[in-house]
Amino acid sequence: MARKFRRVVTGHDDNGVAIVESDQIATHLLQRPSRPGVTLTNFWLTHGTPAEYDGAVETCEGDFILHPPTNGSVFRVVEFMPEDPEVMATLDGKAAFAEMGAGANIVEGARHPFMHRTDSVDYAVIMSGEIYMLMDEDEVLLKAGDVVVQRGTNHAWSNRGTEPCSIAFVLIDGVTKADAAPEHQKGIPPR
Repeated sequence: MARKFRRVVTGHDDNGVAIVESDQIATHLLQRPSRPGVTLTNFWLTHGTPAEYDGAVETCEGDFILHPPTNGSVFRVVEFMPEDPEVMATLDGKAAFAEMGAGANIVEGARHPFMHRTDSVDYAVIMSGEIYMLMDEDEVLLKAGDVVVQRGTNHAWSNRGTEPCSIAFVLIDGVTKADAAPEHQKGIPPR
């Protein structure tokens, strides 16, 4: 059973006094049979920079998309249950990511069925458990309290342990380099 997260959103009343505008369980979740044992919970989306802090009280509506909005960000937690290698061998990563609007983000023929990349800078904090972050060739074991700055690289998450792993993410829409030619601002940077 996926963890439930209480989400508190602050704001201001008509007199400019700081208040709590929303205090409830986050409900923008994604669970699917094509990626068993993984639950994504969105808490907040921004649709531009600078981000509005006096806008809507609810920003997590509509389809659940993997990547952040253009020029925006997404704040979420992903819970990874331990993987069963036999089940993983039967899964179609491209189809699973297509359900999040990101079928084209899968790395075909990679060593993990969910190897992918997004044109974003992702801040991640391992909240509980442990997980392997797989890169094209490298892999690193991350434990509770570790942080990752993932910069538009191919990667996959693999929970080879026995306990669930929860990771808090902030994904920010990005480019390879702000001064890159338009045709080189997205994707893997040319070297």
